[in-house]
Amino acid sequence: MTAPILVTGAAGFVGHATAHRLLARGERVIGVDIVNDYYDPALKQARLASFEGMDGFTFHRLDIAEPDAIASLMRQHGITRVVHLAAQAGVRHSIDHPFAYERSNLAGHLAVLEACRHQPGFAHLVYASSSSIYGDKPMGGQGFREDEPAIAPVSLYAATKRAGELMSQSYATLYGFPQTGLRFFTAYGPWGRPDMAYFSFTRRILAGEPIEIFGEGRMARDFTYIDDIVDGIVGVLDRPHDGGEHRILNIGGSHPVGLMSMIATLEAALSREAIKIMKPMQPGDVTATYADVSRLHALTGYRPKVALEEGLGRFVKWYRDYHRV
Repeated sequence: MTAPILVTGAAGFVGHATAHRLLARGERVIGVDIVNDYYDPALKQARLASFEGMDGFTFHRLDIAEPDAIASLMRQHGITRVVHLAAQAGVRHSIDHPFAYERSNLAGHLAVLEACRHQPGFAHLVYASSSSIYGDKPMGGQGFREDEPAIAPVSLYAATKRAGELMSQSYATLYGFPQTGLRFFTAYGPWGRPDMAYFSFTRRILAGEPIEIFGEGRMARDFTYIDDIVDGIVGVLDRPHDGGEHRILNIGGSHPVGLMSMIATLEAALSREAIKIMKPMQPGDVTATYADVSRLHALTGYRPKVALEEGLGRFVKWYRDYHRV
């Protein structure tokens, strides 16, 4: 029998969706998560509840920054494939809570690396990085490419994700096990994170509360629907490099959308107009993101399928059902 796949951050947005996809294709999945209170733990518990009654899924509540815990779990189950999605997220949150990022994104990533390199027959580590590592660079006419320098992060969150990439590169060089880092570009969709703009805007618009639009609405994001994100993750997981290479790949919609356009699309999906308050750019934010996904396409055939209008429509339907509004 094939060994199960370890998914860290299984109570999180992307981890929850990835675990469901792997289960749907017949894999066994061991999910781990600390289930902290960075945002409403009830949403994380609801995500976990969606696995109830499903064959092949086992959950362990643990802190990935505890190296003995993650290593013991991998040894116990003979795990040779890991999708490492657990992290402390949030650019703005990192301004006020820096040590949470040190523990989860640095110590946690290192603990996963150590567990993988000591695991007999280890096959592939796929881990989450972020588009934020590119810094506040001009968008231009082409997407951000993986071979561009990433030496000017504008938030601690971005710095920790870039540090994770560098740690992985050193482990690939020293120990030669296959790794792929995935730079996610603004994942969104049902079961998403409440701290993301589209989610908080939805709550406020339905409550008749004003929304704060930072950067005076001039920002743009490469919104990527959750199903497209998972397509990329699973496609990469199935294609480790034979030589123990460490790869960095973008996953994005490859179609940046202005913040005001996103809000207009959301207003249409909600059939309500937002009360808008313009605010200056916040520390740590970047003006725009735009993914060049040519490398991911060459490796896996990846093509984003879900346009923002359709994706936000699906999110709004989920939101109304989940919150009964």
